[in-house]
This record gives sequence, C-alpha cells and structure tokens, in this order.
Amino acid sequence: MTRTSVLVPNRYALVAGAGDAESGLNAFDRALQAAEGGQFNLVKVTSILPPSAQPGDIANLPPGGIVFAAIGTETSHQHGLNIAAAVAIGVPEDPAEAGVIMEGHWHCPATEAEERVRAMALQAMVDRGLKVARIESAVADHHVEHVGSVAAMVLLWQEQES
Repeated sequence: MTRTSVLVPNRYALVAGAGDAESGLNAFDRALQAAEGGQFNLVKVTSILPPSAQPGDIANLPPGGIVFAAIGTETSHQHGLNIAAAVAIGVPEDPAEAGVIMEGHWHCPATEAEERVRAMALQAMVDRGLKVARIESAVADHHVEHVGSVAAMVLLWQEQES
C-alpha cells in the first residue's frame, strides 16, 4: 500500500504593508518588512485555507524559515498613483471543510480594495456551497512617491503540538 504525505498548514496570519524606495525590489522589501513578513523565505501558494487552520503568531516563527504565502502585491513607478493590495479568507462553519483565500491588487484606496477582496472570498465560498463562519481581511495602500509597493498576504505554516 502506498502512503502519500503532504504538508497541511494548521496556522495562518493575515498581514499587509507598504513601502517606497528608489528601486522596485527595495520598495517590495520594505512592504514585506512593514507587513512583518520580510524575515521569512516565502513560497507562493494558491488560495485554499486548510481545514481546521487557526490563527497563529508569526513572532514565534524563526527568521529565515520557509513560510507559505498567498500574496497580493503591486509595485509602481508612477509618482502620485494610489496602489492597494488586499487578502481575505473565507472560514467555513464546518471546521472539517477547507476555506478559501482571495488576494488582489488595484489602483484604488484601501477601503475599496478590501471591499473587493472580501466580496471575492464570499463568492468563492458560495461557489463551493460552503456556509460562512466569517470573512477576515488585511489591506495596505500607498501613495507612490518614488517607487511604491504594497503587499497583503495570508501566511501559512505548520505548528507542531507540544
């Protein structure tokens, strides 16, 4: 009998931040730092919240650790432009069911970006026939000065029980 094993994260955190710099990569790095995700090696994942996943404290994660991230990001060189990135999770009523993660980026204020991504998460839950316990979200926006960047992420990791 073949047994397959995959990593299923059991913790998550929603974070968001913005940064501005002389280069796009530095602006993105500042956005990650502002979101408190700049000390991890992020691995981009698609948009499923694992069943029974619970909020966690990223302060307990070691710097340099590999952390999964569903991420919405935008970087712009256009001085004066307002950019925003947002993430939302749909948490199902039944903890045995997987939830959804939606992410996006727009040229708009934070309130509009957050409204959009929350609606996307709700629609994805409805599309799956899931009853919604709650929708959580995080958003960052930024008025570009030099090169601006925003990042909103759902960080996912597996915490070992003691």
